Amino acid sequence: MKKLALLVMVSLLGSMLFACEESGDSIKIGVIGPLTGDYSLYGVAVEQGAKLAAEEINAAGGVLDLDLEVIAYDSKGDTVEGVNAYNRLVNQDKVDALVGGTFSGVTLAIKDLAVEDGLPVLTPTATHPNVTLDADNIFRACYTDSYQGAIAAQFTIDTLGSEKAAVYYNSDDAYSEGLADAFVATYEEASLDVDTYTFSQGTDDYNNVLTNIEDDGTYDVVFVPAYVAEVGAILTQAASYDFGDTLFVGGDGWDGIEAEYAEVVEGYYFVNHYAKTDPAENVQAFVSNYTSTYGEAPNALAALGYDAVYALAEAIKEAGSVDAEELIAALAALEYADAVTGAISFDENGDPVKAITVIKVEEGVHTVVEKVQG
Repeated sequence: MKKLALLVMVSLLGSMLFACEESGDSIKIGVIGPLTGDYSLYGVAVEQGAKLAAEEINAAGGVLDLDLEVIAYDSKGDTVEGVNAYNRLVNQDKVDALVGGTFSGVTLAIKDLAVEDGLPVLTPTATHPNVTLDADNIFRACYTDSYQGAIAAQFTIDTLGSEKAAVYYNSDDAYSEGLADAFVATYEEASLDVDTYTFSQGTDDYNNVLTNIEDDGTYDVVFVPAYVAEVGAILTQAASYDFGDTLFVGGDGWDGIEAEYAEVVEGYYFVNHYAKTDPAENVQAFVSNYTSTYGEAPNALAALGYDAVYALAEAIKEAGSVDAEELIAALAALEYADAVTGAISFDENGDPVKAITVIKVEEGVHTVVEKVQG
């Protein structure tokens, strides 16, 4: 009798625990990005965009009758920290999918682990071409470095009339180097002159190279494919030089630069995933919701983080499951038309074919110059 009573108690307890687990169940999505330090602008934006999307989806009933739970960890923009964050998400939190990493270098550092684990990965912002190569489980919501670097170069040639360019990039950063290589290749294919200059991670004095660029005196544009902290410092120091009509141009890493460096970036151009001034209804709804939630306008990385979670949610609905293989197959076949940064579907490599926006900074405001559809 005592044994029977004990079995009944264990059974009841097990049922209670199962009920608690079931009622508290969720679909877990991991986010990895720099949440502190010089590059926190990017990681925090991705985290906030992802969480806003999850909140909206949950308010509408969730996915498969389950809430989305976004779990974000700080990579500090460092590959070792990124790997640690990945291992924690997979081994401790048991995430169903990953939105990240935010930076190309961190995403490349966790790529082999994710491939081995078979984890569905949809990076919102890692633009290096190698991120998705030979990795059937890895997708991206953003265009590649080579695409935006080539578009930026072609824009300077076709629209700005450039015949000679300088490229000043971070030789320690895969993102910066990827854009630089594509920009240089486009100039060389057009038989135009292009010179390259480099700086290292952690550099804070750019005067030697800026002096060389000024002394040359023949550059129509200077392409600086780097992030806001670096570009802001470069342009601040460049303001004390006389570059005449030379224009500085950048990639999507410039997004948000007007917040602290509006004066020194005035009149310059960069290519980006979207413009917060775009009048499209879904864009303005997102901008309004994000601004009211976080008290600031969303940059492109916030928009991409937002789109990545919505795209994952759509894929989970199509799969009818969070089974990794089924979700990966659903992502490969996904067609998500309502993305803020442009409709998302993937090619054979897991890369989207999307429009790219060329922006000019005028009085601290993004002006859309043109859109290029790939």
